[in-house]
Amino acid sequence: MTNASAPISRYPVPAIAELPDDIRQRVLEVQEKAGFVPNVFLALAHRPDECRAFFAYHDALMLKETGNLTKGDREMIVVATSGVNQCLYCVVAHGAILRIYEKKPLLADQVAVNYRKADITPRQRAMLDFAMKVCTESHTIGEPDFDALRAHGLDDEDAWDIAAITAFFGLSNRIANTIGMRPNDEFFLMGRVPKSK
Repeated sequence: MTNASAPISRYPVPAIAELPDDIRQRVLEVQEKAGFVPNVFLALAHRPDECRAFFAYHDALMLKETGNLTKGDREMIVVATSGVNQCLYCVVAHGAILRIYEKKPLLADQVAVNYRKADITPRQRAMLDFAMKVCTESHTIGEPDFDALRAHGLDDEDAWDIAAITAFFGLSNRIANTIGMRPNDEFFLMGRVPKSK
């Protein structure tokens, strides 16, 4: 377990009671649903306007109901690219969500370390190949990269989604690393053991 008394950010973290009403309401809703407050909400609340903008774009990308990417696919993109960007917070937090969505306790660790050896489908491999190219060498993306996605039933709008998720979490990874955002202890254990029926 991590040191629960360690700060969650190198910057001041406001108390929930001190948050602007709209942010406090969202934090309380998340706490009600998850049973704890993910540290990202409190750490980013240090700058309320940026916090609002961050979560508005996050929700537009990750809660989107259209397109061919599943919620698990979206989390897989976050985990794989955050691993390359060495973002502990995003690998741990989104790894927990990936394990839960996919109901595969080993998957997040595999994807974070080397998705090419993970237990994923050829379609997911193509999706992550594209995401990694966006993450590390987006200037080289061309028509063959889109063709590789199309061969697996992913269209140009899906390519945009993959790129947007990768780019957004590139920002997230860099902020999290800079401010020293610590993952909640709860995330480390979530989805590790399948729930018994």
